[in-house]
Amino acid sequence: MAKKRQPQKAQPKKEDKPLTLGDMLNQDLVNKLKNRQQELKAEEARKAEEEEVRKREERRLREKNKSFEDLLNESGMNWKEFK
Repeated sequence: MAKKRQPQKAQPKKEDKPLTLGDMLNQDLVNKLKNRQQELKAEEARKAEEEEVRKREERRLREKNKSFEDLLNESGMNWKEFK
């Protein structure tokens, strides 16, 4: 009884791979888009840092302007024990 051979599957050649958007676009245009993406990321990071600085300053001013009553209420100590 002879075994039947199955035909080997043809391996796709490198030229047979599907075209991507990057392959179809001009290389200069791809470089411009990548540069723009980096600029946008840097701008987003800068805005996040500015927002953090603003919040930190706002927190500092709020802490600075607290009244004695606010500080006393936030204290964890039971001040009635010291009367």
